[in-house]
Amino acid sequence: MTALDRTPGAPPPLALTPWRVAALTARGLVSDRRERRRDRAGRPGAGIRAGLLDPRLREPVFVLGAPRSGTTFLGSCIGALPDVSYHFEPRVTKAAARQVYEGTWSEKRAARVFRRSYRLLLMAAGDGGRRFVEKNPENCFVVPFLVRAFPDARFVQIIRDGRDVAVSHAEKPWLSARSAGTGRRGRGGQAWGPWARWWVEPERADEFAAASDLTRTAWSWRRFTESARTALADLPADRVLTVRYEDVVQRPQEAAATIAAFFGHAEVPESLRTALAAADPSSVGRWRKALDDDGLADVEREAGQLLRELGYQA
Repeated sequence: MTALDRTPGAPPPLALTPWRVAALTARGLVSDRRERRRDRAGRPGAGIRAGLLDPRLREPVFVLGAPRSGTTFLGSCIGALPDVSYHFEPRVTKAAARQVYEGTWSEKRAARVFRRSYRLLLMAAGDGGRRFVEKNPENCFVVPFLVRAFPDARFVQIIRDGRDVAVSHAEKPWLSARSAGTGRRGRGGQAWGPWARWWVEPERADEFAAASDLTRTAWSWRRFTESARTALADLPADRVLTVRYEDVVQRPQEAAATIAAFFGHAEVPESLRTALAAADPSSVGRWRKALDDDGLADVEREAGQLLRELGYQA
């Protein structure tokens, strides 16, 4: 039994049967194509590429970070590079991360599902020969598995002030008490609402469900950020790029040079410069106006130690 399964009133998790894996894969291919078409629409000369059906995965890159840490913006900017095939939160791997984390699938089975999903996405996009890039926050909890399944993989982690993350995340319905009973689920099948997720410490499941929305979102930031940070610390430095959200949005041209170098570009591609230029620096420090004393205390209680370790002072 997991934390989610033990939380009173929580909707039961959806079993990830072979049929459901196939259904999520099919839905994911459709939504991926739609999202890629939308993203490319605003980029000059970024039409759908003629199909190159090479399914091999060469040095895939995983974009990691807590929800609302800027992973979507960073991933889309990386997707503007001319030699990558970027994919936003594929449904099947988003759901399968839980199976890996809990050990309910063998590593061999999990690796087979991840590789097959990525190869299908590459081929469906006509992006064979490009570097596969996936943005998926749940991957924060399965870095060791990804390293073993993809020995040449690289990782980009984005870290944002947990107080801003808690505010931004609490504005969404995903962990909110108001979402209880709506029946809504996320891309990987996770029920919306205050229920303890599979990544919550089992002994604290009831505490998570009873906490304030801001406590839960600060909790999420701490768990995702700590998990990725700890696992990535064991990898060689040339396989990991860690960026701060604040640097990305306040100094986008410097961030462009750093990201381009990590992807092997001697010069910064103009497409990356343009994508990063859309950054919104006003999103930094929102917590100062958005959090009252009680809200700040909730965040501090759950995430204060990590905030200080990362240099986020009052």
